Amino acid sequence: MKSQGINFYHPFAFWLGCIGITLGVLAHIPMFIHASHMNYQMVGMPMDSNMLVGMGLIPLGLVLAVYGLMPRLDQLRSNDNSRLHFHVADQLPLNKEHWTLVMVLMAAVIVDVMKPATLGFVMPGMKDEYGISSKEAGVLALVALTGTTIGSVIWGLMADLFGRRAAILLSALMFIGTAICGAMPSFEWNLVMCFLMGMSAGGLLPITFTLMAETIPAAHRGWLLVALGGFGTAAGYLVASGSAAVLEPLFSWRILWMLGLPTGLLVIFLNRYIPESPRYLASKGLTSEARLVLQRFSAVQAQDQSSIVVEEQPAAPKAGFKQLLEGHYAGITLGLVAAGVAWGLVNFGFMLWLPTNLGEMGLAGQASAIITKSAFFALPGVAVVIWLYHSWSSIKTLLLFILLTALSLLSFCIFDWLDSRSVTLLSVSIALLLVSSSGVIAMLIPYAAEIYPVHLRGTGSGIVAASSKFGGILGALLGVIGLFDQMAWSGLVIMAALVMAAFLLQRHGIDTRGIRLEDMHAALEKKS
Repeated sequence: MKSQGINFYHPFAFWLGCIGITLGVLAHIPMFIHASHMNYQMVGMPMDSNMLVGMGLIPLGLVLAVYGLMPRLDQLRSNDNSRLHFHVADQLPLNKEHWTLVMVLMAAVIVDVMKPATLGFVMPGMKDEYGISSKEAGVLALVALTGTTIGSVIWGLMADLFGRRAAILLSALMFIGTAICGAMPSFEWNLVMCFLMGMSAGGLLPITFTLMAETIPAAHRGWLLVALGGFGTAAGYLVASGSAAVLEPLFSWRILWMLGLPTGLLVIFLNRYIPESPRYLASKGLTSEARLVLQRFSAVQAQDQSSIVVEEQPAAPKAGFKQLLEGHYAGITLGLVAAGVAWGLVNFGFMLWLPTNLGEMGLAGQASAIITKSAFFALPGVAVVIWLYHSWSSIKTLLLFILLTALSLLSFCIFDWLDSRSVTLLSVSIALLLVSSSGVIAMLIPYAAEIYPVHLRGTGSGIVAASSKFGGILGALLGVIGLFDQMAWSGLVIMAALVMAAFLLQRHGIDTRGIRLEDMHAALEKKS
């Protein structure tokens, strides 16, 4: 068997599946082009035979491609829980292979962030074409968030069972397949496809952090993880908004969903630069494959392996949700999940209703300008987060930005209680909220990718990522019952979650800077 760090277990099946999925999506294009004289409005159009054949090819191709990605389960079971761990020496300088991986994973994160970011740009056109209300259109966002929540959990489990690389490429395959969302003639079909698209988007993000954490030397791991999250997210929103500005006027809102085809293919074509995690391979007993991947990243020849560390570790227990809530990981998991839920409430609840609340304060004409000006501080804020995370302390930086988020919410409570109308003070509070909440999410999943052991890393990162999406779902539901109409009370509720998260993380969290992933467990034991 060839090295499975870079190649596929069944390459013919994988590439045949990719071709099938791509042809299935392309079979929907003629009907889309046929609707050009109607401004690409396809509502109510019957699906032709090409579309029906295409819808059959996509799941068939997906099954073939997944078979091509998946390792032989009997091999993994026979080798599971190997005590030999392989990794690049943690003081090794970054080389060309590391930077190539960073750039490729940055591209994957940008593609991933584009998917949920596109929601806001397709909803106005979708409302007009399908003739639905704002409330009905809001169901699309709720379905997408539910998909991302479930996807984060499922992909995390898959990454720990089948590998990080397989989970990333599976997301890309689903990006391609769900591009047909742009050709669906009914709103109900859009909901189905958006749910599946949400699952793949929710699954990809935490696994990219997991793979990077297990491949980058410890001396550079933390700041690169935060940079990946911060700048990748910002670039993803920029690409989504730019695509909407350039393409939507020409091809309608539908073209934004169809971008799943080229962007998903981009990740697939970059697969040669996406290795399997050597730590994952070693944990499954695939030692020769782990060595081959490490030779690539340590820039050594087969006969010179001085930069490759081989050590024996205690046998790991079975991976699962239960392990995340036991022993030294219970407090850290609860703290990270609480922070994730609170961030979701801020981003998909408080911030979503902020323009409305500012309007009720008599600032309707200035609300958009105030928020836009404040948003300019978010990107420089990420640079500050990266510097503090790398130079000061990972856990203290996370705690600082959690508490700054709570402080900014407190300022909104005070404005509401005092009935203040100061545009300057409101702008400062909004800027602080945007910078601090952006900092929290930029650190949350990277920290999770560092703190958990190899057999729990994918699952743990997935659960933490899912918690932020669950906070979004909760925020949408609380918005329906009217909590966010009360700016002060909603701020206090989220503050309580943030303070609880800060307490748990202060008590159970550790500074991960420069600590080898294999030594995290011992550091947690020492803290407790």
